Amino acid sequence: MDQIMVFLQALLDQTGAVHFSFGNLIMIIVGSTMIYLAITKHYEPLLLVGIGFSCIVANVPGPPDDVPGGQAISALLYVVKEGGLFHYAYEGVAKLIIPPLIFLGVGAMTDFGPMIANPKLVILGAGAHLGIFVALILAKLLGFSLAEAGAIGIIGGADGPMAIFVTVKLAPHLLGPISVAAYSYMALMPMIQPPVMRLLTTKAERQIGMAQSRKVTKQEKIAFPVIIAIIVNLFFPPVAPLITMLMLGNLLKEVGVTDRLSKTAAGGLMNVIIIILTVAIGSTMAADKFLTLQTLEIVVLGLVAFIFGTGSGVVTAKVMNLFLKTKINPLIGSAGIASVPIAARVSHIVAYKENPKNLLIYHAMGPNLAGVFGTAISGGIMLALIGVS
Repeated sequence: MDQIMVFLQALLDQTGAVHFSFGNLIMIIVGSTMIYLAITKHYEPLLLVGIGFSCIVANVPGPPDDVPGGQAISALLYVVKEGGLFHYAYEGVAKLIIPPLIFLGVGAMTDFGPMIANPKLVILGAGAHLGIFVALILAKLLGFSLAEAGAIGIIGGADGPMAIFVTVKLAPHLLGPISVAAYSYMALMPMIQPPVMRLLTTKAERQIGMAQSRKVTKQEKIAFPVIIAIIVNLFFPPVAPLITMLMLGNLLKEVGVTDRLSKTAAGGLMNVIIIILTVAIGSTMAADKFLTLQTLEIVVLGLVAFIFGTGSGVVTAKVMNLFLKTKINPLIGSAGIASVPIAARVSHIVAYKENPKNLLIYHAMGPNLAGVFGTAISGGIMLALIGVS
């Protein structure tokens, strides 16, 4: 009987069951909540399903790592180790291969017409980035280095690829928690933004209607990505790889003679990249690495950055209305953060609930697209000032 018990114990020791912790349980609940919100609330399911599932699997302990009695490691973490299935996928994130490809796909899906048609709304793309600098200052006060604080602050731009890009340059050891915070908050914008938007506006302001914008010509749409690519490469070289790929994707869409390439960039290629990206991000959410004071500080600072960014965008729109004859709906100010088209969609939904005749989605896309450049400029300034090329 003793031999049987010894055998069973030895067998149990070769599994991950004995290493399952309360922290693992918490993170499995977090991952399950992400999947629940994706399915029931439709909160960016393309992001949350993959991140949530990977978070769950990353917290299911596997057998001891390499040697008997060693620390347990989940099956998912095995595949991101060197030689594992997702090792090179994760390297694509860490070595900044994936972020430019994401921008290529986003560019191929994006119509910059709303921003071209109403250029004054670009101001909202700048005004909605106060959160970046609030988070930077708070992070520095909490004891993070200037480079780490800069990487944390960029979460407030609500631009996942840009957050990854800047973090790898400034504080690569924080890539896991910062990428998780950036993409999780992007997906949860429909929960985060509306209370702030309603708090800072009156019912009358939320019901302001906006006239249809002028029609943008095909020539303007073709010239736009070329001109922007030149300007960014001249004046903001630290972030040029991302914006250049964004403009290339948009040019492929607008010229009308490269439909096969634009459809590939916006379709199949983008879908594969999303799968790789979400698994890579979710795999960093193992409890022993994620449930730390530093990670929790980053997550809270990211939330603060989103709230301040949303609020500053709305306030900027209200200030603009003091000088405009034709008023704009302040709700579109919250779309000035760079998460395209999530932030614009939130602005539209909040306005639609106040007035079903108020269709703001086209107008909100203007500041939303401007926010991409606002985040890029903010990231470029940080990289330049902190001395990273």
